[in-house]
Order: sequence, then structure tokens, then C-alpha cells
Amino acid sequence: MSRPGAAPGELLAPLTAAVLEVGVLLREWRADAAAVRGVWEGSQFKAGADARAHRELSGRLSALSPGVPVLSEEDAASQVEARPERHWLIDPIDGTASYAHGFPGYVTQAALMEGGRPVLAAIYAPETDVMYAAVRGLGATRNGVLMPRLEPAPVGTGALVDNTPEPRGIAAEAYEQFGFGAYQECGSIALKLCRVAEGAAGLFVKDVPVRDWDVAAPLVVLEETGAGLVRLDGTPFDFQGGYESRGLIGASSRAACADVARWWRGRPGGG
Repeated sequence: MSRPGAAPGELLAPLTAAVLEVGVLLREWRADAAAVRGVWEGSQFKAGADARAHRELSGRLSALSPGVPVLSEEDAASQVEARPERHWLIDPIDGTASYAHGFPGYVTQAALMEGGRPVLAAIYAPETDVMYAAVRGLGATRNGVLMPRLEPAPVGTGALVDNTPEPRGIAAEAYEQFGFGAYQECGSIALKLCRVAEGAAGLFVKDVPVRDWDVAAPLVVLEETGAGLVRLDGTPFDFQGGYESRGLIGASSRAACADVARWWRGRPGGG
């Protein structure tokens, strides 16, 4: 248990421990048919493990910081419009379809929100045993090693990342428009954004509905490495009111995000 009002940096170690524990459980549950069985609800795949992971992660965070509310993808009642000044925003499994169908690209993640922005984050990928963590103003780490600041680079540098075997839709358009020469396939939204933050990819762009719990934790990691994350129209995520936005751009710099947003607004049917 942390002291009341503990600074984000003081919560980093217990947060990463909690997220790690839930990730280990997720890996173990994959052998249970009830955990991976699920259905599609619109564009979201819901499996039995989602509810289990919610209980485990929210319980640990409530014990870690009593009195700090936990807002979760898996708890509709927690998704209040007037968000508390300080709260946890969690996605117990990001990449549930990957989780249920035997692919490694899923994570469990949590962000501490203060004043409408994420200030502390932990994202754990159980199958590769990689922990991304960040404290606003104190840097981001990958498995405890400080991640370097990214050097500014034009859009088209490095690889484009998405969750299909080859670029499709807006990703295919961006691949051609900006002259990418490499492509990566990856599952969860958070994991793709962390690939950008660590320099393994240069751009992730998507035009599907995106929820705040998808992006809150990776946003801190991205910004602490000098990368950028905005909505598809170029506006920042403000984590207020409704929880859903249209699309996102995650790129190696804020300038690169602006370039992609400008392209998207100017393309036929864009904006």
C-alpha cells in the first residue's frame, strides 16, 4: 500500500509489480478454454479472461492506492463522464483477439491519471516478457533500462506497423504516400505504440474507433522518448468526457504526427 497522495515516481515499482503479476496470470490462463473463449462485440473481441484480468488488476491497484478510483474497459459503471481528478485508467487485456487466438501481441496495462492526463504507466507483454514503464518528466524504460530519446526523422523512415499481415486500408495508403520500405505486424494498440517509442517502427496510423484506455499508458512512454500521439485529425487526446475517439497517429515525433494528420485531412474523403 502506498501513502495517500504518493507521487507518481513512488508508485512506479509497485505498479510494474502489479501489472507483471497480472501478465503472468494471463499467460497461465491461456491453457483454460473458458478464458480464451469469447465473442465479437462490434469491433471488440471479448473473452473470459477479460473479466478475470479486470478483477485481478483493479484489485491490486485498489490495494496499492486506497481511495483512488479505477476506471476500466471491463467495468462500464466505472466509466463516468466527470472523471476524478486522480484515477487509474486500465485496459486489463489490450489485444484480446491476439490473446484468444494464440498470437503473442497482447498486453496488460495501466495508467495513473492526474488532471486529465496520464503521468505514470506500465505496459507488460507477457509472451515476450517485456515491460514498458514511464513516469512523466522522468523518462521511459524497457525492462528497467532507460529508453533513449528518438532522433527526429521524416515520415517514411523505418517501418510502418499495423495488425494485419500486410498494410491495408489507411495503413496501405500511408505506406505508399510516405515511401515506407518496411512493415511490421503486431497485435495490440499499446504494443504497436511502444514499438514506435522504442524506435522499432516509425508510424502507426489507424482510422477505427480508439478508446482512452488503449492509449493512456503508451502516451506517457511515447512522450518520454520524444515521440508523438494524436487523434487522426491531429488534435491531442484530452481524456475528458466520452472515452472514444476516431483513429490515431503514433509517430516518432510530434512533427511527424502533424505531417500525417495534414496528409489525412487533405486526402480525398479525409478530414
